[in-house]
Amino acid sequence: MTIDPSTLDSALAEAHLPALLMSLVHLTGDAGLLTAERRAVYEPPADNREGGYSPDVQADIRARARVAIGAHLAGAPLPRAPSAETLRKMMEWVAGADIPAHYAPFLIDELGMGDIDTRLPAWDTPELKAAAGRMKVIVVGAGMSGILAGIRLQQAGVDFTILEKNPDVGGTWLENVYPGCRVDNPNHMYSYSFEPNHDFPQYYSTQDVLLAYFRRMADKYELRRDIRFGTTVEEAVFDEARSLWRIAVKTSDGQPEVLEANALITAVGQLNRPRYPDIPGLETFEGPSFHSARWRHDVDLKGKRITVIGTGASAFQFVPKIAPDAAHLEVFQRTPPWPLPGPNYHLDVPEGKKWLLEHVPYYGKWYRFFLFWTLTDGIYEGVKGDADWKGPPQAVSAANAEVREMLVEALRAQAPDDPGLLDKVIPRYPVGGKRPLVDNGVWIEALRRDNVDLIDTPIEKITPAGIVTKDGVEHPADVLIYGTGFHASRFLWPMRIVGRGGKTLEEAWSGDARAYLGMTTPGFPNLFMLYGPNTNIVVNGSIIFFSECSVRYVLGCLKLMAQTGSPTLEVRRDVHDAFNVKVDAANALMAWGAPQVTSWYKNATGRVSQNWPFPLVDYWTATVAPNPEDFLLGAKVAAEA
Repeated sequence: MTIDPSTLDSALAEAHLPALLMSLVHLTGDAGLLTAERRAVYEPPADNREGGYSPDVQADIRARARVAIGAHLAGAPLPRAPSAETLRKMMEWVAGADIPAHYAPFLIDELGMGDIDTRLPAWDTPELKAAAGRMKVIVVGAGMSGILAGIRLQQAGVDFTILEKNPDVGGTWLENVYPGCRVDNPNHMYSYSFEPNHDFPQYYSTQDVLLAYFRRMADKYELRRDIRFGTTVEEAVFDEARSLWRIAVKTSDGQPEVLEANALITAVGQLNRPRYPDIPGLETFEGPSFHSARWRHDVDLKGKRITVIGTGASAFQFVPKIAPDAAHLEVFQRTPPWPLPGPNYHLDVPEGKKWLLEHVPYYGKWYRFFLFWTLTDGIYEGVKGDADWKGPPQAVSAANAEVREMLVEALRAQAPDDPGLLDKVIPRYPVGGKRPLVDNGVWIEALRRDNVDLIDTPIEKITPAGIVTKDGVEHPADVLIYGTGFHASRFLWPMRIVGRGGKTLEEAWSGDARAYLGMTTPGFPNLFMLYGPNTNIVVNGSIIFFSECSVRYVLGCLKLMAQTGSPTLEVRRDVHDAFNVKVDAANALMAWGAPQVTSWYKNATGRVSQNWPFPLVDYWTATVAPNPEDFLLGAKVAAEA
């Protein structure tokens, strides 16, 4: 293909230059381009596309890229792939940081430069193909993880059915339709690694765009023929005599039915069952009231007195949208969130950048790795605690205190003349203690409106006419909106899961959900959880990354069953317990595990049951393939029991 020179120049003007430099190395084979002055240096915000380069270096990279891209478009072949040593250097140059050696296998896999693609199931021998033909898997949920599981099961040749309670795919992006709903992770990370969408209109996609993406994935891979919509799973019981799961469902017409499968994969998410606050009088309010996850678009908010309870992720997005039309808006806050500066949070992706992502070899891959490092593992140390920290409880380490001061200054800059508001919006807990939210100033701007009040006085009760706070003040309201989150710690609820010996998952967990690598639990053979216990991420990583790792691992477990001819696979108790000891010890040293912090990350026992406490690359490494020694296969289960 060809491109008009002026169009190419416009595209290069929008380029993330460190990622473009990496593409140049691929296009030219010249590792000598990685000079000291071309190593990126980032200053907050971390999406600085110039990489800290001098104007001369910027101009030189664009000039070289103009020539190299032109030659590529004219048909010039790519030189030999960079050596492992060069790739290591490229990682550090694009990230602007010293990156540990164990990231190399992950990056090589992401770039598609390894001998094999570890994410593909590759059930390619006659024996495995025959075993796949005898296997039946049921997946619960047709959201992001369920669609992914369906794609990989299809590629493995395994018969599967996806059960979905809703009338369409999409999961959270189908259910959450409140104003302003969007992902708070850059969409060049929030997409399947094997299905990048270079045409996302904005850096952080809105709900409708993401729903369209997942619908498109379901259509492309022809998954709808294997999805039963309007089907609710009520109970799943493991039949020990037959080594099968029996799944009791209610169909779209309300009829009961029992399905059978060799393996059961749950892909129901953690944040899909709305939680309402425990406030007296909640049912007495006489006006319209609803949870943000069940938004009522039939309720006209214009000119109304609106009360919002909660300042979490959803409220952070919908409050700025509804504030301009409200007669008066009161936002009741228990604890403020930490806003992370994101200047491009609502910005469109320039057309030139879309062109580079689509047409320049490896540019999109390196840009994705840059995002991965700077938004996840690159800031890991900033939320990790120091056991010897002697500072105030508002931080857990010197690095954490430094991040805190940077974010406090960003908040002060948004409301320099409003100390009363600043006192309410500056959190008193460590950065990372609760879910941080991406912001480009619209949150504080909304709270500073004349028709908006942020109230941090605790609520005493809800009345037919509104809210009464503990200071006795009445707050009349026409509409009441709950932005109070979800039942995150009640994994797989309200399904009833019954394993070996008739023991339910609820009994096994006793309110403290645990699983090996977030996926498997002793006593529940052939049950695999996606987005299970301790697989949530805090510092802005992409949950799709975790799902891809998990699905790869689950397919590896099914493959292990096929290779050994074992009808069952169950994690060993000692392996499971040792893993959870490590997780608990690590979580205790993170900002979200600090004793002075309370959040939905901790369950009723006080344990962090949600979050992964290690660098994200560690999860990738741990889930490349299952270790057969971690499991009991077939007869070994009965022997241990």
